[in-house]
Amino acid sequence: MSNEVKTKEKVDMDPKYIITLTVTLFVTCVIVAGLLGLVNQVTAPNIAAINKEKTEAAMKMVVADPDNSEFSDKLELTEEMTAAATAGGGSVTEAYAVTVNGESDGYALKIVASGSQGNIEMMVGVDGEGVVTGVSVVDSSETAGIGTKVTGNEPLASGVGVLDQFIGKSAADGGLTVGSNVEAITGATVSTRGVTTGVNTALAVAGVMG
Repeated sequence: MSNEVKTKEKVDMDPKYIITLTVTLFVTCVIVAGLLGLVNQVTAPNIAAINKEKTEAAMKMVVADPDNSEFSDKLELTEEMTAAATAGGGSVTEAYAVTVNGESDGYALKIVASGSQGNIEMMVGVDGEGVVTGVSVVDSSETAGIGTKVTGNEPLASGVGVLDQFIGKSAADGGLTVGSNVEAITGATVSTRGVTTGVNTALAVAGVMG
C-alpha cells in the first residue's frame, strides 16, 4: 500500500473581507449594547417605582399606624445589624425607619429565615419600644395547604391568626419558641418555627439599632 502525503488545502482569506467582517460585528455589538442601555434607562425607573410601592405596601401591613406612618429610604445595613441577625437565626436584607407625625416609631425590617421548603421572606414591624407591631410574609415556597396556612395567617385554635400572635411580643419575653410562647398551627410546625426565627431575628436587629 503506497504512502500518500495528504496536504490540507490552504484557504486564502481576503484581508479586506476580514476587516469588513470585524468592523461589521463591532458596529453591531455597539448598536445592540446601546439599545439595551436605552431600554434599561427607560424601564429601570418604572421597575424601581413598582418595587418601592410593593415594599411600602408590605411595610404598612406591619406597623401600628399604617395611615400615618412614613418610611425612610432603605437604611445601610451595618456589621452590628448583620451579626445580630445571624445570632437570631436568620438574616436581614432591608431596613427602614418608621415615623408617625414626624416622630420616630421604630423600624420595618425585611427578614429571611428557613422554612420547611426553602426560605421565608417576611416583613416585621418593631416599634420604638422594641415590641412587634406586625408580621407579613412577602415570599415563600411553603407547601400549599400546609405551610401556606402560616404564610397566609390562618387562625390558630384560639382564633388568632398565626402571624398575628407575634404582635405585642418583645425581647422582654425571652427568645420566642414554638411550644413555649408561640403556638404552631396544626400540621405546619416547621413553617411556624421559620416565622418565629424571623421574628427573633427582627427583634435582635431592632435591639442594636436603638
